[in-house]
Amino acid sequence: MATPGHADRPIDRWFASYSDDHRNDTNQAIHVFAVPAILWSVIALLWCIPAPGTLFKPGIWAALPMFAAWLFYQRGSRPLGTGMLLVFLALSALTWWLHGVLGTRGLLWLAVAVFVVAWIAQFVGHKLEGRKPSFLTDLVYLLIGPAWVLSKLYRRLGWRW
Repeated sequence: MATPGHADRPIDRWFASYSDDHRNDTNQAIHVFAVPAILWSVIALLWCIPAPGTLFKPGIWAALPMFAAWLFYQRGSRPLGTGMLLVFLALSALTWWLHGVLGTRGLLWLAVAVFVVAWIAQFVGHKLEGRKPSFLTDLVYLLIGPAWVLSKLYRRLGWRW
């Protein structure tokens, strides 16, 4: 739940606006699964970009945007920043494992498939909602979605963010 007296925080305003576009229960349920799937697929797609030389390891191109996104979340709310750091670490571990099992080509195809299916689900949810996706008005909502899903978990657990 939001911290009392912090309704003026930018993250709270982002969440309020995002929530206005996600009132339908079915759309919310779709987002709870599709947003993390999209987040993972983007990490995996970036993971597949070849790293130059021997200094950089596979995943460097995923690590840099994850770090930048984590800074955004950390600035908005330390508890959400901590949670998103754990999400990024878990998704990185999953991606590292899948890369080892499937190789770069297999990971790439899986990530593309998950990306496409998850976005189709998102658009179906918004069709049911009768509202356009938030990111069509501001691309920052692409960062807000994962934190919004995490905030739903925090609320369910009774944690402040």
